[in-house]
This record gives sequence, C-alpha cells and structure tokens, in this order.
Amino acid sequence: MRATRPADRSELAALPLEVAPRLLGAELRTTVDGDSVALRITEVEAYHGRGTGDLPDPGSHARMGPTARNATMWGEPGHLYVYLSHGIHSCVNVVCGPSGTAGGVLLRAGEVIDGADAAIARSGRSGRDLARGPGRLGQVAGLRHPLHDGIDAITGQPLNGAVATLRLADPLEEVATGPRVGVAGVAGTHAFPWRFWIPGDPTVSPFRWGRGAAAAALDLTGD
Repeated sequence: MRATRPADRSELAALPLEVAPRLLGAELRTTVDGDSVALRITEVEAYHGRGTGDLPDPGSHARMGPTARNATMWGEPGHLYVYLSHGIHSCVNVVCGPSGTAGGVLLRAGEVIDGADAAIARSGRSGRDLARGPGRLGQVAGLRHPLHDGIDAITGQPLNGAVATLRLADPLEEVATGPRVGVAGVAGTHAFPWRFWIPGDPTVSPFRWGRGAAAAALDLTGD
C-alpha cells in the first residue's frame, strides 16, 4: 500500500481538471455513526462550473451558475459536495478551485482498504463491486445527501454524525483518461476526456455512453 498524508486545502485550489488525476491513489476515510471505512480512490471525473477554466462544461451541475443544489461546489476547496443522483444514490465530489469558482471531482470508484465489515453491512455487496461506481462508493462511505453535503475533508470537522478526511499519495506514473461515464451529449464524449482512472484496476467501473453522447461523438469525428 502506498504511503499517504493529510491533504492540504491549497493542493485542491487548482482547476478540477488538474486536481482530478492527483486524487487517484488517495484515500477517503469516513466515520459515520461510529462505523469507519477507508477507500483508495481508483477512478474520478472532473467537472467545472460556469466561468471555470477555458472550456465551458455542459455536463456540470454548476454550468448555469450558483443554485441551492450546487452551493457547495462554489465554496472552499476540500469540502465534499454530496448530491443525490436519480433520487436514490448519494454521490461524493471533492470541491476544487478557489472559493467563488465552482468545481468538483466526482469520486467514481474505489477499493475498500479498511472497514470492510461496515462497507458490506451498508451495501450488501462484497469484493471488487463494493465501491465500483459513484453511487456504490457513496453508499459504503456512509455519506448521505443532504445530511453530509459540505462536510470538510481537510479539518475533519464532524457534520451530522459523520467525519471525513482526505489523504493524498504521490502522483501515479501511469494514469488512463477518456470520456466521462453516462454523461449526456457532447459533455460525455472525447471532447471532454475528463475521466481518469488507474489502468487495470479491477474496481474501476465500466464505460457507458450517456444519452445522445454516442451520436455526438460521431458528429465530432465526422463519421
């Protein structure tokens, strides 16, 4: 297992596109209602908000500006943006960029390296599928929308019965990149190769096109 150290807020102040590959191999550790789980991050996706970076991101929750839902994305880096997907799954993002500039890195998949019993109890799964996919990762981490949206993973300040901490490892020598998974339209094509993963890791989720993304990819290539 690679050595890790507590993340510093300044290390997350760059654009999500820059921070995202640095989170591979990092650890998210959570304690919720007394049960602790540690995850080694194996797959992530970068998302920029309105006015963030040179290329507008049509796949971001913050593409239209601040709202009640995405408020955490506009805040201080190192907090976790926990949102509800399809009305069911709580998904976890690491907020990146300076305060007032929206951005986040979705934690898409991970390996449970500690607290397997708690992870299995929360999910009813075992093995490589424990945290394979963002909804599953949020489930085994125990973080829930809206209770834990905005929790600070730098200070470890408790929020509604939960504590979260982020630990970084040295950058990986090899990182794979490609389109984001299940994102609609052009935002889910090679025009946005903003998904990063550890090549060959069995916990990484499979790729699938989002609504209209395959057709948009063909339009981009002219085939």
